[in-house]
Amino acid sequence: MAETGLDRIFVGGGGEAYGEAQELLLKYGNRHGLIAGATGTGKTVTLQILAESFAAQGVPVFLSDVKGDLSGLAKSGSADFKLHEAFMSRAETIGFAEAYKYEAFPVTFWDLFGEQGHPIRTTVAEMGPLLISRLLGLTEAQEGVINVAFRVADEQGLPLLDLKDLQALLVWCGENADELTLRYGNISKSSLGAIQRGLLVLENQGGDKLFGEPALELSDIIRTDVDGRGRINILAADTLMSAPGLYATFLLWLLSELFEELPEIGNPDKPKLVFFFDEAHLLFDDAPKALVDKVEQVARLIRSKGVGVYFVTQNPDDIPEDILGQLGNRVQHALRAFTARDQKALRLAAETYRSNPRFDIEEAIKQVGTGEAVTSFLIKKGEPGVAERTLIRPPSSKLGPITAAERAEVMATSPIAGKYEAVLDRESAFEMLKARAEAAAKAAEAAEKAEEEAAKEVSGREALEREFSKARRYDGQNYSRTSSSRSSSRKSSEKSIGEQLGKMVMKELTGTTGKRIVRGILGGLFKAR
Repeated sequence: MAETGLDRIFVGGGGEAYGEAQELLLKYGNRHGLIAGATGTGKTVTLQILAESFAAQGVPVFLSDVKGDLSGLAKSGSADFKLHEAFMSRAETIGFAEAYKYEAFPVTFWDLFGEQGHPIRTTVAEMGPLLISRLLGLTEAQEGVINVAFRVADEQGLPLLDLKDLQALLVWCGENADELTLRYGNISKSSLGAIQRGLLVLENQGGDKLFGEPALELSDIIRTDVDGRGRINILAADTLMSAPGLYATFLLWLLSELFEELPEIGNPDKPKLVFFFDEAHLLFDDAPKALVDKVEQVARLIRSKGVGVYFVTQNPDDIPEDILGQLGNRVQHALRAFTARDQKALRLAAETYRSNPRFDIEEAIKQVGTGEAVTSFLIKKGEPGVAERTLIRPPSSKLGPITAAERAEVMATSPIAGKYEAVLDRESAFEMLKARAEAAAKAAEAAEKAEEEAAKEVSGREALEREFSKARRYDGQNYSRTSSSRSSSRKSSEKSIGEQLGKMVMKELTGTTGKRIVRGILGGLFKAR
C-alpha cells in the first residue's frame, strides 16, 4: 500500500520548497473536507489520490465522475504513461519514492441512466416532498400541494414508487380538490398543473429513470473487497450534468439516506464511508433556506454516523459559511483573482486557514502551480493544522478514463452485477387508483343496465294495459266480473309502476353521478400516464 501508516494517509509535501509532509489522520476523516481551486489546477487528481488512499485503508468511497476521467481508478497506472517520469520525480521530491507504486482499486460503477454503470434508483416516497419540490423548482404554494399529496398517499396506503404514481395521485387530488381543500388548505388547479409540467420536464430529462425499483440498498455502497480494501463507488455524471438540479438533488438524497439509516458510532478509528460531492456549488445555487438548513444539519450530525463529506468546488465562497466552518480538512489549489469579487473570495479563503509565519497564505494561493496546493488537516485533539504549501502526491491508478470494454469487464465482475438491471414494476399508486376507477366504472355500468331493465318492465306493463282496454266486454253477464278483475289488475299495475319509478329515480341519482366521477378519474389517469 502507498500509505505511510495504518492510522493516516499521505497527501503530499516535503522537499526544500515545501513544508512538512501533509497527512490526513483517519480518525478525523469523518470531520469533512474541502477541495477547491480554479479549473485545471489539479482538483480531480487530488480527489483521485484521496479516494485511492481511503480505499487502501479499508474505507469505502462514493464519488461523482463529472468529467468522465475518474474511471481510471479501476486500472493500474503504468510505466509507459507519458507522465511516468514526472510522477517518479515528484515522488522522489516529497520523500514518497519508496512507498509509491502503481495499482488498481476495486470499483463499482453506477449510472442513473443505466448506460455506464449499474442503475441506481430510489422511490418517490423515499425522496420525500422537500427534495421533490427542490428537484422540480416549485414555489412555496406548489410545495404545499406536494405535501398534501404525500399525506394522502400515506393515509390511503398508496405506495409512491415512480413518477407515474405521483402523476396519477396528483390527478386524483385535482378531482377531489374541494374535499381536500377543506382538510388541508387550498389546492389550486394552477398549482397542480405547474407540478405536472415540472414532472413532464423531469421525465424528458431522463429523471424518470431515477425513480422505481429495485431501489438502492445502502449496504451496496458501503462494501469492502475480499482483500480488505474499501470499494470506490463511481457515479457517471458527465451526461447527468446536463440536468444539474437532478444531479444535486440525487446526491443530497443519498446523503440524507445515509444520515437517517446509519447508526450512531461516535468517534470511529476511521470513517465508515467517505462521500465526495463534486461541483458542490450546484447544491446551493438558488436553494431555499429550508434546504440549506437541512444540508447544514446533515453535515453537522452525519460525522457521528462515521461518514465524511468532502465538497469539491472552484471557490470556497460557493459553500455557505455555516457549512464551510465545519470542513476541517482542506486542500486549496490555485485561485485566480482577476476581478474585485475574485479578490474578495481569495481573501476570505486565506482567512479560513491557520496562519504560517513562513509565507503569506493569500499570495501562496495565487502562486501555487498545477498539482500544488495550500493544505491544512486536523491534528491532535482535532485542531486545524498550520497551513502548508504542498506538492500533492502522484496517483497510483491510471490517470484518465478506461475504455468501454474495460468498463464493461469491471461491471460484469462486480459483486452486484445483475441485481439492479431489471426494473421491478409492482402494484403501487397508479395501479391502485386505476383499479378503483375501473371498479367504479363497472358498478356504474351495472346500474345503467338495471335502469334499462326497469324501463323495459314498465313499458311492457303499459302495453298490457292497452290490450286489456281493447278487450273489454260489454255484456251484462261478465261485466261485473271483468270490471272487478280489471280494477284489481290496474291497481296492481299502478303499484308496480310506482315502485319502479321510485327505483329509477334513486338509481338515476346514484348511478349517473357515480359514472360522471369515474369518467373524470379515468380520463385524468390516462392523461397522466
